[in-house]
Amino acid sequence: MTRRFRPTRFLSLTVAAVIGVCGWQNAVAQTFPSKPLRLVVPFPPGGPTDVFGRAYAAKLSTVLGQPVVVDNKSGASGIVGTLEVKRSAPDGYTLNFGTASTNCLYPLLSSKPQYDVLTDFVPVAVVGGASIVITAHPSQPPTLKALLEASRAQPGKFQFGSPGTGTLMHMTVERLKRETGADLLHVPFRGSAPSMQALLGGQIGLSVDTIGPSLQNHKAGKIRILALASPKRSALMPEVPTVDEALGIKGFEAVLWNVVVVPAGTPQGVVDTLAQATAKVMGDATLQEQLANLGIEIVTGSNPVSAAAYIRAEQARWKPVIEASGVKMAE
Repeated sequence: MTRRFRPTRFLSLTVAAVIGVCGWQNAVAQTFPSKPLRLVVPFPPGGPTDVFGRAYAAKLSTVLGQPVVVDNKSGASGIVGTLEVKRSAPDGYTLNFGTASTNCLYPLLSSKPQYDVLTDFVPVAVVGGASIVITAHPSQPPTLKALLEASRAQPGKFQFGSPGTGTLMHMTVERLKRETGADLLHVPFRGSAPSMQALLGGQIGLSVDTIGPSLQNHKAGKIRILALASPKRSALMPEVPTVDEALGIKGFEAVLWNVVVVPAGTPQGVVDTLAQATAKVMGDATLQEQLANLGIEIVTGSNPVSAAAYIRAEQARWKPVIEASGVKMAE
């Protein structure tokens, strides 16, 4: 006997399935959080993202009333840890402390990206950022202008380290090279801390990082911060010029911003709970002061909608820089 397709029965089953999913999501949202959370930091311990992530996790734990465990999953310029979060259960218990590198630049640099920053994840909030600084070993020329001139005169001699290929730090120097004609060879590391150690040891002459990891060594004379990729000087090191002041490049700005995201499919109620908790965390005066001393500027008032809009705007800003550089990440 021929079976006939029964659209009314199919529709009933579909509606029931949808109701079931919605019911599950509501139940999850009402009880969230009922166990410890995991915050994946896709870079090694000791770098600016790790320091910021740990400070955020400690305050978030207090607000939510549950432990927030920091899990460093480094590798492939932050892609390894980010992919782990993508593959995690969409229940709000696994979060990613992403950066401009992992949650903005990566899809622009890869011909076959393994994730989409806005369809595979739901942003909770942009939480803050730190300006990029260009640092040098004391043995190098004393100013950024002199160093770049020396690199043009001696092609292939000058190397710069970064936390990895395709990171914002790397692309900041690629833009600098394009606008000045400098000859600088990129040496990628597995995070900021290894890059800084190589600079301190003289294995590389230059490194690119944020203010926090560089400031103490700068003040101790172990390295020299040559310039700050910001519209204005930092109160933490007022003697350091901006790139504009050092080279006359107008509008040269690079901020390593951080964003908290969860896997796509996370119940909206859970996302809202995390966003509200994050707003409380970022409004904490003690945390703001702690991070300001590291050169990190807090963002308050961010939410899932504004965070998504910010990521899109940043991708539009960096896309022409990446295309002009010709840099591609290995698959």
